[in-house]
Amino acid sequence: MVITADTLFDNEPAVLNRLFRAGMDVLHLRKPLAAAGEVERLLLRVDAAYHPRIVLHDHFALLPLFPLQGVHLNSRHPAPPRDVLPVSRSCHSLACLEHAAGFRYAFLSPVFDSISKTGYAAAFTPEELQSAAAKGLIGDRVIALGGINATTIPIAAAYGFGGVAVLGALWGRLPEDGDETAVVRRFEQLQSITAS
Repeated sequence: MVITADTLFDNEPAVLNRLFRAGMDVLHLRKPLAAAGEVERLLLRVDAAYHPRIVLHDHFALLPLFPLQGVHLNSRHPAPPRDVLPVSRSCHSLACLEHAAGFRYAFLSPVFDSISKTGYAAAFTPEELQSAAAKGLIGDRVIALGGINATTIPIAAAYGFGGVAVLGALWGRLPEDGDETAVVRRFEQLQSITAS
């Protein structure tokens, strides 16, 4: 899974379309500082065939306009809109996972030291993660987030996570350097690790 960069950038729709074509399964559209109209314009420029693979983190009022996968609940938006089934939620503690049964999956973070957030250190020791896996708290429906890169993907798999969500290791210096091909290349490299 991929989480968008926090801020919008000019060639973002083109990059997202390329990532979907390269095999991105699910995109978590997270733009906490963007206005609803900006997010709507972004979605209009993403190929409509990919809309059912997009989960919204913000601006849930856009749901009737697009056939999206659903919503992700977090501290900014702890409850879903009426008549909408949430797909996922954020968990920052192992105890939170005990209450995530009604969700398709939950993000647990930060599993490793964050790449995109300076000073955001891993919240769990290896022993805590192993114990949580042994108790059945970590499994197919729990996605590792935080510090996910080529080195940590195999470690997350060994703990029993059902998948990973990538942010900092994918986006790198885009949009500053404008190198969308490098983003796709990084995605393909990370994807090859998850497939092995």
